[in-house]
Amino acid sequence: MENVIKYVTGFFGGLSAVLLAVLPVTILWTILTGGAVFGMDVVANLSGLITSLGEGGFVGLIVLILLTSFFVKK
Repeated sequence: MENVIKYVTGFFGGLSAVLLAVLPVTILWTILTGGAVFGMDVVANLSGLITSLGEGGFVGLIVLILLTSFFVKK
């Protein structure tokens, strides 16, 4: 069972690393070409996320802290 947990944790860790590496490329692509990547407007989605967290007040701040805690390596 411990091996399964390590395998799943490693898989999702690798997947998040790949997605975090692709994110700056998609932002750059959107800025340079003005087109969407894979049918998604990454810049608009990030702007909407930041806006919704800002409008959330204290709850938005707590969510932001929780999200950053997932991506900060310890």
